[in-house]
Parts: sequence; C-alpha cells; structure tokens
Amino acid sequence: MFLTYLRRELRRRRKAALVVASGLALGIALVIVVTSVSAGMKQAQARVLESLYGLGTDMTVTKAQEQPEEGEAPQRPRFRFDAGEEGEEQSDDRLMVQGFETLGASTVGKVAGQEGVADAVGGLSLVNLKISGSFERGEIGAAPGPGAGGDGDGGRGGGEIRGGGADFGIESFTVYGTDVTEPALGPLTSSALTEGRTFESGETDAEVAVVDNAYAQREDLAVGDEVSVKGTEFEIVGIATADSGSAAADVYIPLQRAQTLSDSEDEITTVYVRAEDSQAIGAVKSAIQKNVTGTTVTTSEDLAATVSGSLSTAADLASSVGKWLSVVVLAAAFLVAGLLTSSAVSRRVREFGTLKALGWKSGRVTRQVVGEAVVNGLLGGALGIALGLGGAYLITALSPGLTAELARGAGLSGGGRMGAGPGGGPGGGGGAAAAQSIDIALTAPVALGTIGLAVGLAVAGGLVAGAFGGWRAARLRPADALSRVA
Repeated sequence: MFLTYLRRELRRRRKAALVVASGLALGIALVIVVTSVSAGMKQAQARVLESLYGLGTDMTVTKAQEQPEEGEAPQRPRFRFDAGEEGEEQSDDRLMVQGFETLGASTVGKVAGQEGVADAVGGLSLVNLKISGSFERGEIGAAPGPGAGGDGDGGRGGGEIRGGGADFGIESFTVYGTDVTEPALGPLTSSALTEGRTFESGETDAEVAVVDNAYAQREDLAVGDEVSVKGTEFEIVGIATADSGSAAADVYIPLQRAQTLSDSEDEITTVYVRAEDSQAIGAVKSAIQKNVTGTTVTTSEDLAATVSGSLSTAADLASSVGKWLSVVVLAAAFLVAGLLTSSAVSRRVREFGTLKALGWKSGRVTRQVVGEAVVNGLLGGALGIALGLGGAYLITALSPGLTAELARGAGLSGGGRMGAGPGGGPGGGGGAAAAQSIDIALTAPVALGTIGLAVGLAVAGGLVAGAFGGWRAARLRPADALSRVA
C-alpha cells in the first residue's frame, strides 16, 4: 500500500517533484565539482613538490642555517690567476658544494634510526664551475702634458698604459651525487628515464653519469658521450626527463665519486626521508628535530607554503570560497525543498484529513510524506551526480593551465641552490634563490568517496524536506478536511 500510494502521488505531482529535485541537484553538483577540483589542486601541488623532493619523499633534512659571527665574511668562491705569458689560456675548474653547508654522512643513520622513519638516503648537491680565458698586456705610451716638450721637467715625462685587459668565460652546471644503492628515494626519482639506463648498485665509485634531458639537448649530448666534471670524464649511461618543471640537477653521478671530486669526504648536503605513515609526518619531524641537532627538517606541507602563482590562488579559492559557496547553496536547496514540501502538504489538507478520518494514524501519514521527500531527494541526487560528473569531465577535458612559482632554495640543498648559469657565477650560500615556474594542467578527478558524499547529501536533503512536510502533516485533523469540503 505504501509503495502504491507513493508511486501514484509522485506521478500526479511530477512538476513539484522535479522542482525539489532540481534544487537539490544544483547543490549536489556544485559539491562534486568543488570537491573534484580541490582533489585536482592537491594532485597538481603534489606534482610540483615532487619536482623538488623526489617521488616518495616525505621530508628532507639539511644543515641548519648558521649566522656568521660578527666581522666574519661570508663564504664565496675565489679564483686566482697569474699574469702569465701574453695570450696564454688559463682555466680553473672547481666542483663546489651548493650553499657551502654540509652534514656528516653519519646523519643519514641517525635520521633512519628515528621512530616512524621507513627509509633515509643522503645526497650531495654541487655546482661545477669552470672559468677560462687569457690576459692581454697593454702598451705604455707617453702621457700628454707640459713635460712632453722636453724642458718643462728636465725630460722626465709621465706615461699611461693603453689597451690590454682580460677575457674570461664562465661555464657552469649543477651536479648531484646520488646514492646508487638507494634508487627509490631522492630527487632523481622525479625524473623518468627516457634513454639508456640508470645507475647499478655496484657503481658506487664508477665514472658514469645520468644527464637531464634539457641539459643534454643544450649541450648536444647523447648516451655514450662523455661529460667532464672537474676535469674527470664521466660516461653518459642514461638521459632522464623531469616529470614536471626543471630537474634537481643537470648531471647525476654516484655519491662516493662526487664526494671525492669535491673534497667532501663523508659529507652530504641533504637527507631525503620517507615516513612509515604519511599521517604521522608531523611526529617524525618533531622526533628528528629533537634528536638530530643542528638540522632543519622540511616537509611537503612546509614547501606547499612556498608555492605561489595561479595554482596557489586557484587552490585557495577552491578550498575557501568554493566550499563556502557549496555550503550556502546546499543550505538554500535544503530550505527550499523543505518549504516546497510543507507547502505541498498544505495543499493536500483535504486528502490527508480524509485519510485520517478513514483510520490512518499520524505516523503513517508522516511516513508517507517523508517517503515522497526522500524519493525526491534521491532523484535530485541522481541528477546532481550526473551534472557534477559532467562538470568534472568538462574541466578535465579543457585542462585549464595553471602556473606554480616556487623558490629553488626551499630547504632542499643545504642553503639553497646556487644560481649558476652561463655568463654568471654562483650566488652566495644564503642569497635569494631564483624562482622556478612550472606549468600544470588542471584535472578534476572524482573519487568514489565523492559519489558517496553526494548520495548522503541527497538522502539528507530528502529527510530535511520530509521533516518539514511530516511536521505539517502530523498536525492535521480530520475536521480540517471536512471544513474545506464545498
């Protein structure tokens, strides 16, 4: 009887049911779109952070920044050249630690021993800087003046140097010493191998290198060629392409070999850490800070705060304005559905009054009204899910471009990545880091949890509307129906 009466009443009041369902559908669709866009923002942000951190890395440990003592000059590279023979080519090739700040290699073991740490691996971030050129001698010529005539100062004329000078060029690229025994952790994991092979576990001191694809194209390098690092030739065994943005380094070599060439025996710049539980990263960070002194721990959450650009702006809008807008629209949809249901009950006074006169209890009338409202809510949920999925698909299909800007020296390489490039030397260890811009295509993935949320909202909307109508129906009396009989 309940289902028969329910089906008949919904068929009779199709327009009213459609109005209620449409209002709920709009709110539910908005929730699905906002939730999926927020998930897409998190995925985009994760891809940006992976370009700095490396896949699977939850945090990094670097040497804490130390304030120089009063009167102490900051560390800077110095190059000295003799005058030498005229036109003689001179050069100086150096491999220096980026930021000039290092940790002992034993720090890796200390970090790995902390509770909650699943794995830890060390790395050495370097810059190879080569300066080459020559000096040209100048010529001494007579200086113009009264003494040039012969009797002004007894024939002792002055002179000046004309011409000459120095012409030196600068070549630089970044080098990363990677622990070849731990290939699953560190910044190289944020690049995909596109040619050749990666390191083998036995190549701890081998003269082999993996080169970033952008650097290989710029220098016209291929697998099998050689790249010179501080005068040592390394065979290129693989070329890797960064998944997003620029790579952590131009050239990757085995850590032990990098330590030897840079005179950094048993030293590293960064410890890359993977936690056992991603939900306990805060506790792991606190444990490392407490037990491994003189270090700075940077998590993905810390790095996320450094991301700016349209990605950050869109993420803020999705997480704040979008969620509040969803709440307001849902509240309005629930309220409208309740009012419409209550209004429909008011128009059915004679019907419900007559049913009560025939023996229907107030509870049975209320259940009938609530049942109709829940069905309307489920119908609105189905429409809302369809609209929400369509909106999410449209966003993914269009893939609007977003830009993420972040500082390269975000606590990953012991004081920041040195800004070395053609025509310019490395910056100071504590100087401002150059900004990196990454283009990200936005997607809007819809999870099963989002669909479940939509169904829950549909049922909740139906119950809210049914509560309005049921309360109104429960107060009706058979006399109310009889009073309206013509």
